[in-house]
Amino acid sequence: MTDAEAIKGIRQAARRRERAEQTRREATAGILRLIREAQTSGVSITQIAREARLSTQGAYDLLAARPS
Repeated sequence: MTDAEAIKGIRQAARRRERAEQTRREATAGILRLIREAQTSGVSITQIAREARLSTQGAYDLLAARPS
C-alpha cells in the first residue's frame, strides 16, 4: 500500500465514522423525545426501558443527560 492509498483509506474511514456518529446522535435524540412522550403519557420507566432495550438506569441516565 502506498502512502497515498493509506491516506485515502484513512480519510474515507474518518468520513464513515463522522456519519455514524451523526446517525447515533439523531437516533438518541429521537428515542429521548419518544421516551419523554411515553413518560408524559404515564408509561412506566420499566416498560419504556424494556421497549427501548435499555436498563432502567440507562433510561434514567438518558433522561438526565445534557443535550450534545
